[in-house]
Amino acid sequence: MLRRFYARINRSRPWHRLPFLLGLFNLIALRDELREQNLHDTRTPEDPGRSPAVATDDATDEQRRFRTPDGSYNDLSDPDMGRAGTRFARNIPLAHAWPAEGDELMTPNPREISRRLMRRDAFTPATSLNLLAAAWIQFQTHDWFAHAREPADVIEIDVAEDDDWFESPMRVPKTKADDTRTDADRDLPPTYINSQSHWWDASAIYGSTAQRRDEVRSHVDGKLVLKDGHLPLDPETGVALTGFSENWWVGLGLLHTLFTLEHNAVCDRLKNTYPGMTDDELFGTAQLVISALIAKIHTVEWTPAIISHPVLKVAMRANWWGLAEEKLHRLFGRISKSEVISGIPGSAFDHHGSPYQLTEEFAAVYRLHPLLPDTLEVHSVDDGSLIDSMEFQEIILLDAHRVLTSGTRVADLWYSFGVQHPGAVQLHNFPRWMQDLTLPDGLRLDLAALDIMRDRERGVPRYNEFRRLLHLRPAATFDELTDNPVWARELEEMYGDVEQVDLQVGMHAETPPRGFGFSDTAFRVFILMASRRLKSDRFLTDCYTEEYYTKTGMQWIADNDMSSILLRHYPQLAPALAGVDNAFAPWTMRRVGGTAPRQTAPATAAADTAPATS
Repeated sequence: MLRRFYARINRSRPWHRLPFLLGLFNLIALRDELREQNLHDTRTPEDPGRSPAVATDDATDEQRRFRTPDGSYNDLSDPDMGRAGTRFARNIPLAHAWPAEGDELMTPNPREISRRLMRRDAFTPATSLNLLAAAWIQFQTHDWFAHAREPADVIEIDVAEDDDWFESPMRVPKTKADDTRTDADRDLPPTYINSQSHWWDASAIYGSTAQRRDEVRSHVDGKLVLKDGHLPLDPETGVALTGFSENWWVGLGLLHTLFTLEHNAVCDRLKNTYPGMTDDELFGTAQLVISALIAKIHTVEWTPAIISHPVLKVAMRANWWGLAEEKLHRLFGRISKSEVISGIPGSAFDHHGSPYQLTEEFAAVYRLHPLLPDTLEVHSVDDGSLIDSMEFQEIILLDAHRVLTSGTRVADLWYSFGVQHPGAVQLHNFPRWMQDLTLPDGLRLDLAALDIMRDRERGVPRYNEFRRLLHLRPAATFDELTDNPVWARELEEMYGDVEQVDLQVGMHAETPPRGFGFSDTAFRVFILMASRRLKSDRFLTDCYTEEYYTKTGMQWIADNDMSSILLRHYPQLAPALAGVDNAFAPWTMRRVGGTAPRQTAPATAAADTAPATS
């Protein structure tokens, strides 16, 4: 009934333009509709190789009490659910998930789309955010998903004669084929494997295999390995030894180091309070605490920083504490079994009719490369003076460790991330250096063209069809797709038919709701999957208790946020964070001779409403 009521209203007025309470309940109705219609299982029906259910009393201590390395046994009735090495699901009906083939795969040419529609003309900042917000979302996506590639099996993308960045066709490794398929899958579109655990378990820090977890552990007092306050190097890759280190750069190095330090601080507190805990118990409990704390920060800090909309700020806080809010929750705990009233953590888990998996569409809406600027300007935390200006090629991959350990104070780097803006996720704002990126193995790629190609290759629908399948009205014309008339003409020239516009291009061209850092199209996947990652997780619902986390661990999660973590490990940041309500918003800038230090680009009023991330 509620969904039908709001469906009629939304034909003329979207949820974000409704009065506050109507908008809030409209969101709840949208989420319920998406839960019912947009969770599609891709697993092999009645797979005989699936691990059998385990009764709670029969589970091992590791399986019952702690997160396993690969995410198995989160749901004891279905131990393989969400495990690393299992398939991505879909948010669209499987009949619409077939990949593009032949001419459709190359039309229009992804490299030409990149050059003519994506390439940054001038840096457009997202002035309501700082660069930490950009680093954070990559830190999270590395926890959530990764596709393997087939280096020897490539897709060739032709390049134009006047394209002086590529002398020959760009060779894109194909996504690795799913080798778990059986005859029972013959009617399914191609499926792909997530190499990460699907759960929100901080696997980017701890790893998704037993071997990697063993490598990052010190095996003393539950702690992770650090060397002189830094992550050690992995001798096989030359980058930091951590759970997941692909696409490494200074921003990831800062966050991985910070939460390694925080893990070890939790271990110290637990050992002091519970001296009888073993090394394994200290480690497992600390991982529970850290992964829940990260989920909390993302839910009630990062997301409200990205979505400066009053309804969404309340809705995201309600995901964690419920509409009863934090103060009441801290005084009395849960006052209701309802997730709406008392929040999802500690409520009863619910898969909403479909086994928990992350989805290809979820991965698609998190392609956010325009967030990165062209340079990192390093300022002194002491007085705000400019210390260095580094091109991004100087702070990525193998160079990241050098920057983090070569004399630049880590506190200065943190301060610099706090005061610099990320780029807006919109057309004509893709970093040029990422359009001719040479990897350590010599492979040259245009990541904007790659983003387009991956969606086509993996069967993610184009923009208009994607909107239809997420219960949104498609754009009838190019002028309806975007409020920018110049972009509308460029899109028309490139595509000819509005139905052919790629998802990435459409989301970057779309005018977002006021205060949003991303499109309403991407938001539909977000409101479905953001709550699902909490609601399906045993350790964030039924087992979110002192029995598993300890009283000290539960208190640590309740008492801390991103700012308190930063200040615990880098107290020099206190003046910069003074008066800052959200660590992902721009920090207080120190003054040099009474003037503010130079920014990478001027903050403009227009950029305040530009997409920042999704």
